[in-house]
Amino acid sequence: MKIRIFGESHAPEIGVEMEGVPTGTRIDMEELQAFLDRRAPGNGQGGLSTPRREPDRPEFVAGVVDGVADGTTIRAVIRNTNVRPQDYANVSTVPRPGHADYASWLKCGKIPTGGGKWSGRMTAPLCIAGGIALQLLKRRGIAISSEVRRPSLDGVDVGDSVGGTVHLVVSGFPAGIGDVGTDGIESRLAAALFGIPAVKGVEFGDGFALAEMRGSEANDAFAVENGRVVLRTNHCGGILGGVSVGAPIVIRIAFKPTPSISIEQDSVDLATMTPAKLTVKGRHDRCVAFRGAVAAEAAVALVLDGMLQEAGR
Repeated sequence: MKIRIFGESHAPEIGVEMEGVPTGTRIDMEELQAFLDRRAPGNGQGGLSTPRREPDRPEFVAGVVDGVADGTTIRAVIRNTNVRPQDYANVSTVPRPGHADYASWLKCGKIPTGGGKWSGRMTAPLCIAGGIALQLLKRRGIAISSEVRRPSLDGVDVGDSVGGTVHLVVSGFPAGIGDVGTDGIESRLAAALFGIPAVKGVEFGDGFALAEMRGSEANDAFAVENGRVVLRTNHCGGILGGVSVGAPIVIRIAFKPTPSISIEQDSVDLATMTPAKLTVKGRHDRCVAFRGAVAAEAAVALVLDGMLQEAGR
């Protein structure tokens, strides 16, 4: 399965092109919209989400007729209806610390309004494609769930932000999918997850904790139940040698604190190469992990559905 995301945070529209959805696949539009609503800006999350409100209603302009995929490239767009470019006037040449503004300057020679293609806004079209992939997996008996864990906000100054972790579990995924090296499930999932803005760490199973264990503790003993091989524990997170082993796939994802904060920070004016003080304006999440969890589910669904198709499953 291949996707291409296009547009920018403050462009008239953002969208996605998606290949690999089988001809005749019926897309449950209500279920897809419910998934997009979980990620949509302004959805609350206890005051941690951005106050920017966007309906995030996808418009399928190609590849879907009366809710059914016709086998051609699916193209869907979301209109940006609540942009405020004036909020970013003071960062046109002054990069936000911790943000991709400086990366954009290095690559493109400018800082785009609202982060451009580096913005978390671009996870909305990712969730269109991922929402469809989730439906395809569901019909195979495969489910993806996530839980967000974050530090307490106690003692955090107003205008500051916090990070968080997303614990994601894939159940019902069959054994024997994947391969070695960069064709392994871990490699391909990690690449997709690191494509989500603010993701700075990905672990599978017990991850870094395995470095502190002995082999006798970390190894998952094998057993036979109902005529099939099972693991008695799941420190490996359902993957060995890049191949699924039939146990739940367990992933932990670390999201850094939102870089855009209203507390004054040190930066530089890239146009004059002089020191600058920066106070970020605009509407930003205090913790991106909540909406990032939905994007993570989408990214994982796209990778796993694609690997099943490649394996002819």
